[in-house]
Order: sequence, then structure tokens, then C-alpha cells
Amino acid sequence: MTATIFLVQTIFGFYVLAVMLRFLLQWVRADFYNPLVQFLVRITNPPLLPLRRIVPGYRGLDLAAVVLAFALQLVEVLLVALLLGQPPGFGSLLLLTVMELLKLLINIYLWGIIIQVVLSWINPDPRHPAARVLAQLTAPLLRPAQRLLPPISGVDLSPMLVVVALIFLSLLLQDFLGLLAGLR
Repeated sequence: MTATIFLVQTIFGFYVLAVMLRFLLQWVRADFYNPLVQFLVRITNPPLLPLRRIVPGYRGLDLAAVVLAFALQLVEVLLVALLLGQPPGFGSLLLLTVMELLKLLINIYLWGIIIQVVLSWINPDPRHPAARVLAQLTAPLLRPAQRLLPPISGVDLSPMLVVVALIFLSLLLQDFLGLLAGLR
């Protein structure tokens, strides 16, 4: 049973991650010709192209990707709950789905910033596709933090500020889920 749950979470998790990354990279207007972005486009196009006929975009946001990520996460949460023999109610299912997507969003930015910081220590080629995508993806969080906490003696501490904020949000999310679980 555990192996099946692992397999379901892994398969759905990777694809939900790909769809979420595609949405985020479109939102930040990342370079479409970047090989990593092209990879995400190719693996997510099969379900997204037909879904776009039903779910239009809004102000440059790919709402079809949001709907697809939500639907896939919903199926994953439902399958795992059924495999555990604990079918959730409709409200719990929706709440768990939203919470899982929020956790994924926080983790994408958390790990993106951590990887970007580590890469800055080894000073890779700034034109490398992964470095460019990470910089474009994390810029919406890092720019405000850099204005709030400018470099001190040439050391940029803004990533640390953003990481602390993301971990704080993650802990708030866990507390909220624990509170809801205690109310049952």
C-alpha cells in the first residue's frame, strides 16, 4: 500500500510541479526560448491546449494551467485518501487540495532561492538556462526584499529574508491545517 501511495504522489507530484512551474514562468514572463521552459511547454501542452478552449486566460495569466494543477492535485489527494481508506468529505478534499498547492508554491520559491544562492557562490555562467530561469522566477520575491534590505558591505541578505518569510508562511499553513484537523 505504501509503495502505491508513493507512486501516486510521485507521478502526480512531478506533473503538478511542471504545470505550476509553467504557470509561474508565464506569469513572470520568463524567456520562452529557454530550453527548460521549452521542456515544460512540451510536457504540459497535451492537456493544456484542449483545456484552453474551455478556460480562457485572464490578463496574461494562464488560468487553464491553474485549473489543470488544481484538478490533478485534487485527484492525487482523493486517490491517496482512498488508498488509506479515509475518503474525505467534499469540503475537506477542496481544502486539502488548496493547501497542497500552496505548499508546493512555497516550496518552489524556497528551493529556487536556495539553489540560486548556492549557484551565486560558485558563480556559474549567467547565461546558463537554469540560472536564467531561476533568476526570472525568483525576481518577484527578491526585488521587494532587496529594496527593504539593501546589500550590507556588498553582501545581499535579501534571500535570507525571503527564505525566513517563506518558512514562516509554511509553518502558518501547517498550524492552520493542524487547527482544522483538531476541530473534527
